[in-house]
Amino acid sequence: MTAATSAKPPRAPIGRRPAADPASAWVRQAEIPGAAAKAPVYTARLTIDVTPALRGRIKVAAFQRGLTVADMLRELLEREFGEHAS
Repeated sequence: MTAATSAKPPRAPIGRRPAADPASAWVRQAEIPGAAAKAPVYTARLTIDVTPALRGRIKVAAFQRGLTVADMLRELLEREFGEHAS
């Protein structure tokens, strides 16, 4: 093999390189209008442990209702624990 045939072709860039300080840019991103997440109203993340079987049932129920799991669970939690819950 010659050097010409064994050399790797140049790689195409995948995307824009991160800023010099990516953490600061990420934090500042929240201050830019329109750069927030899909649901800017929700400001806290909740993590729970469930069995794989329960996770599956939740995903199927959300799919059948035409919702994402997150949206379905937000609605459920709002009904149960919302400001007007009894």
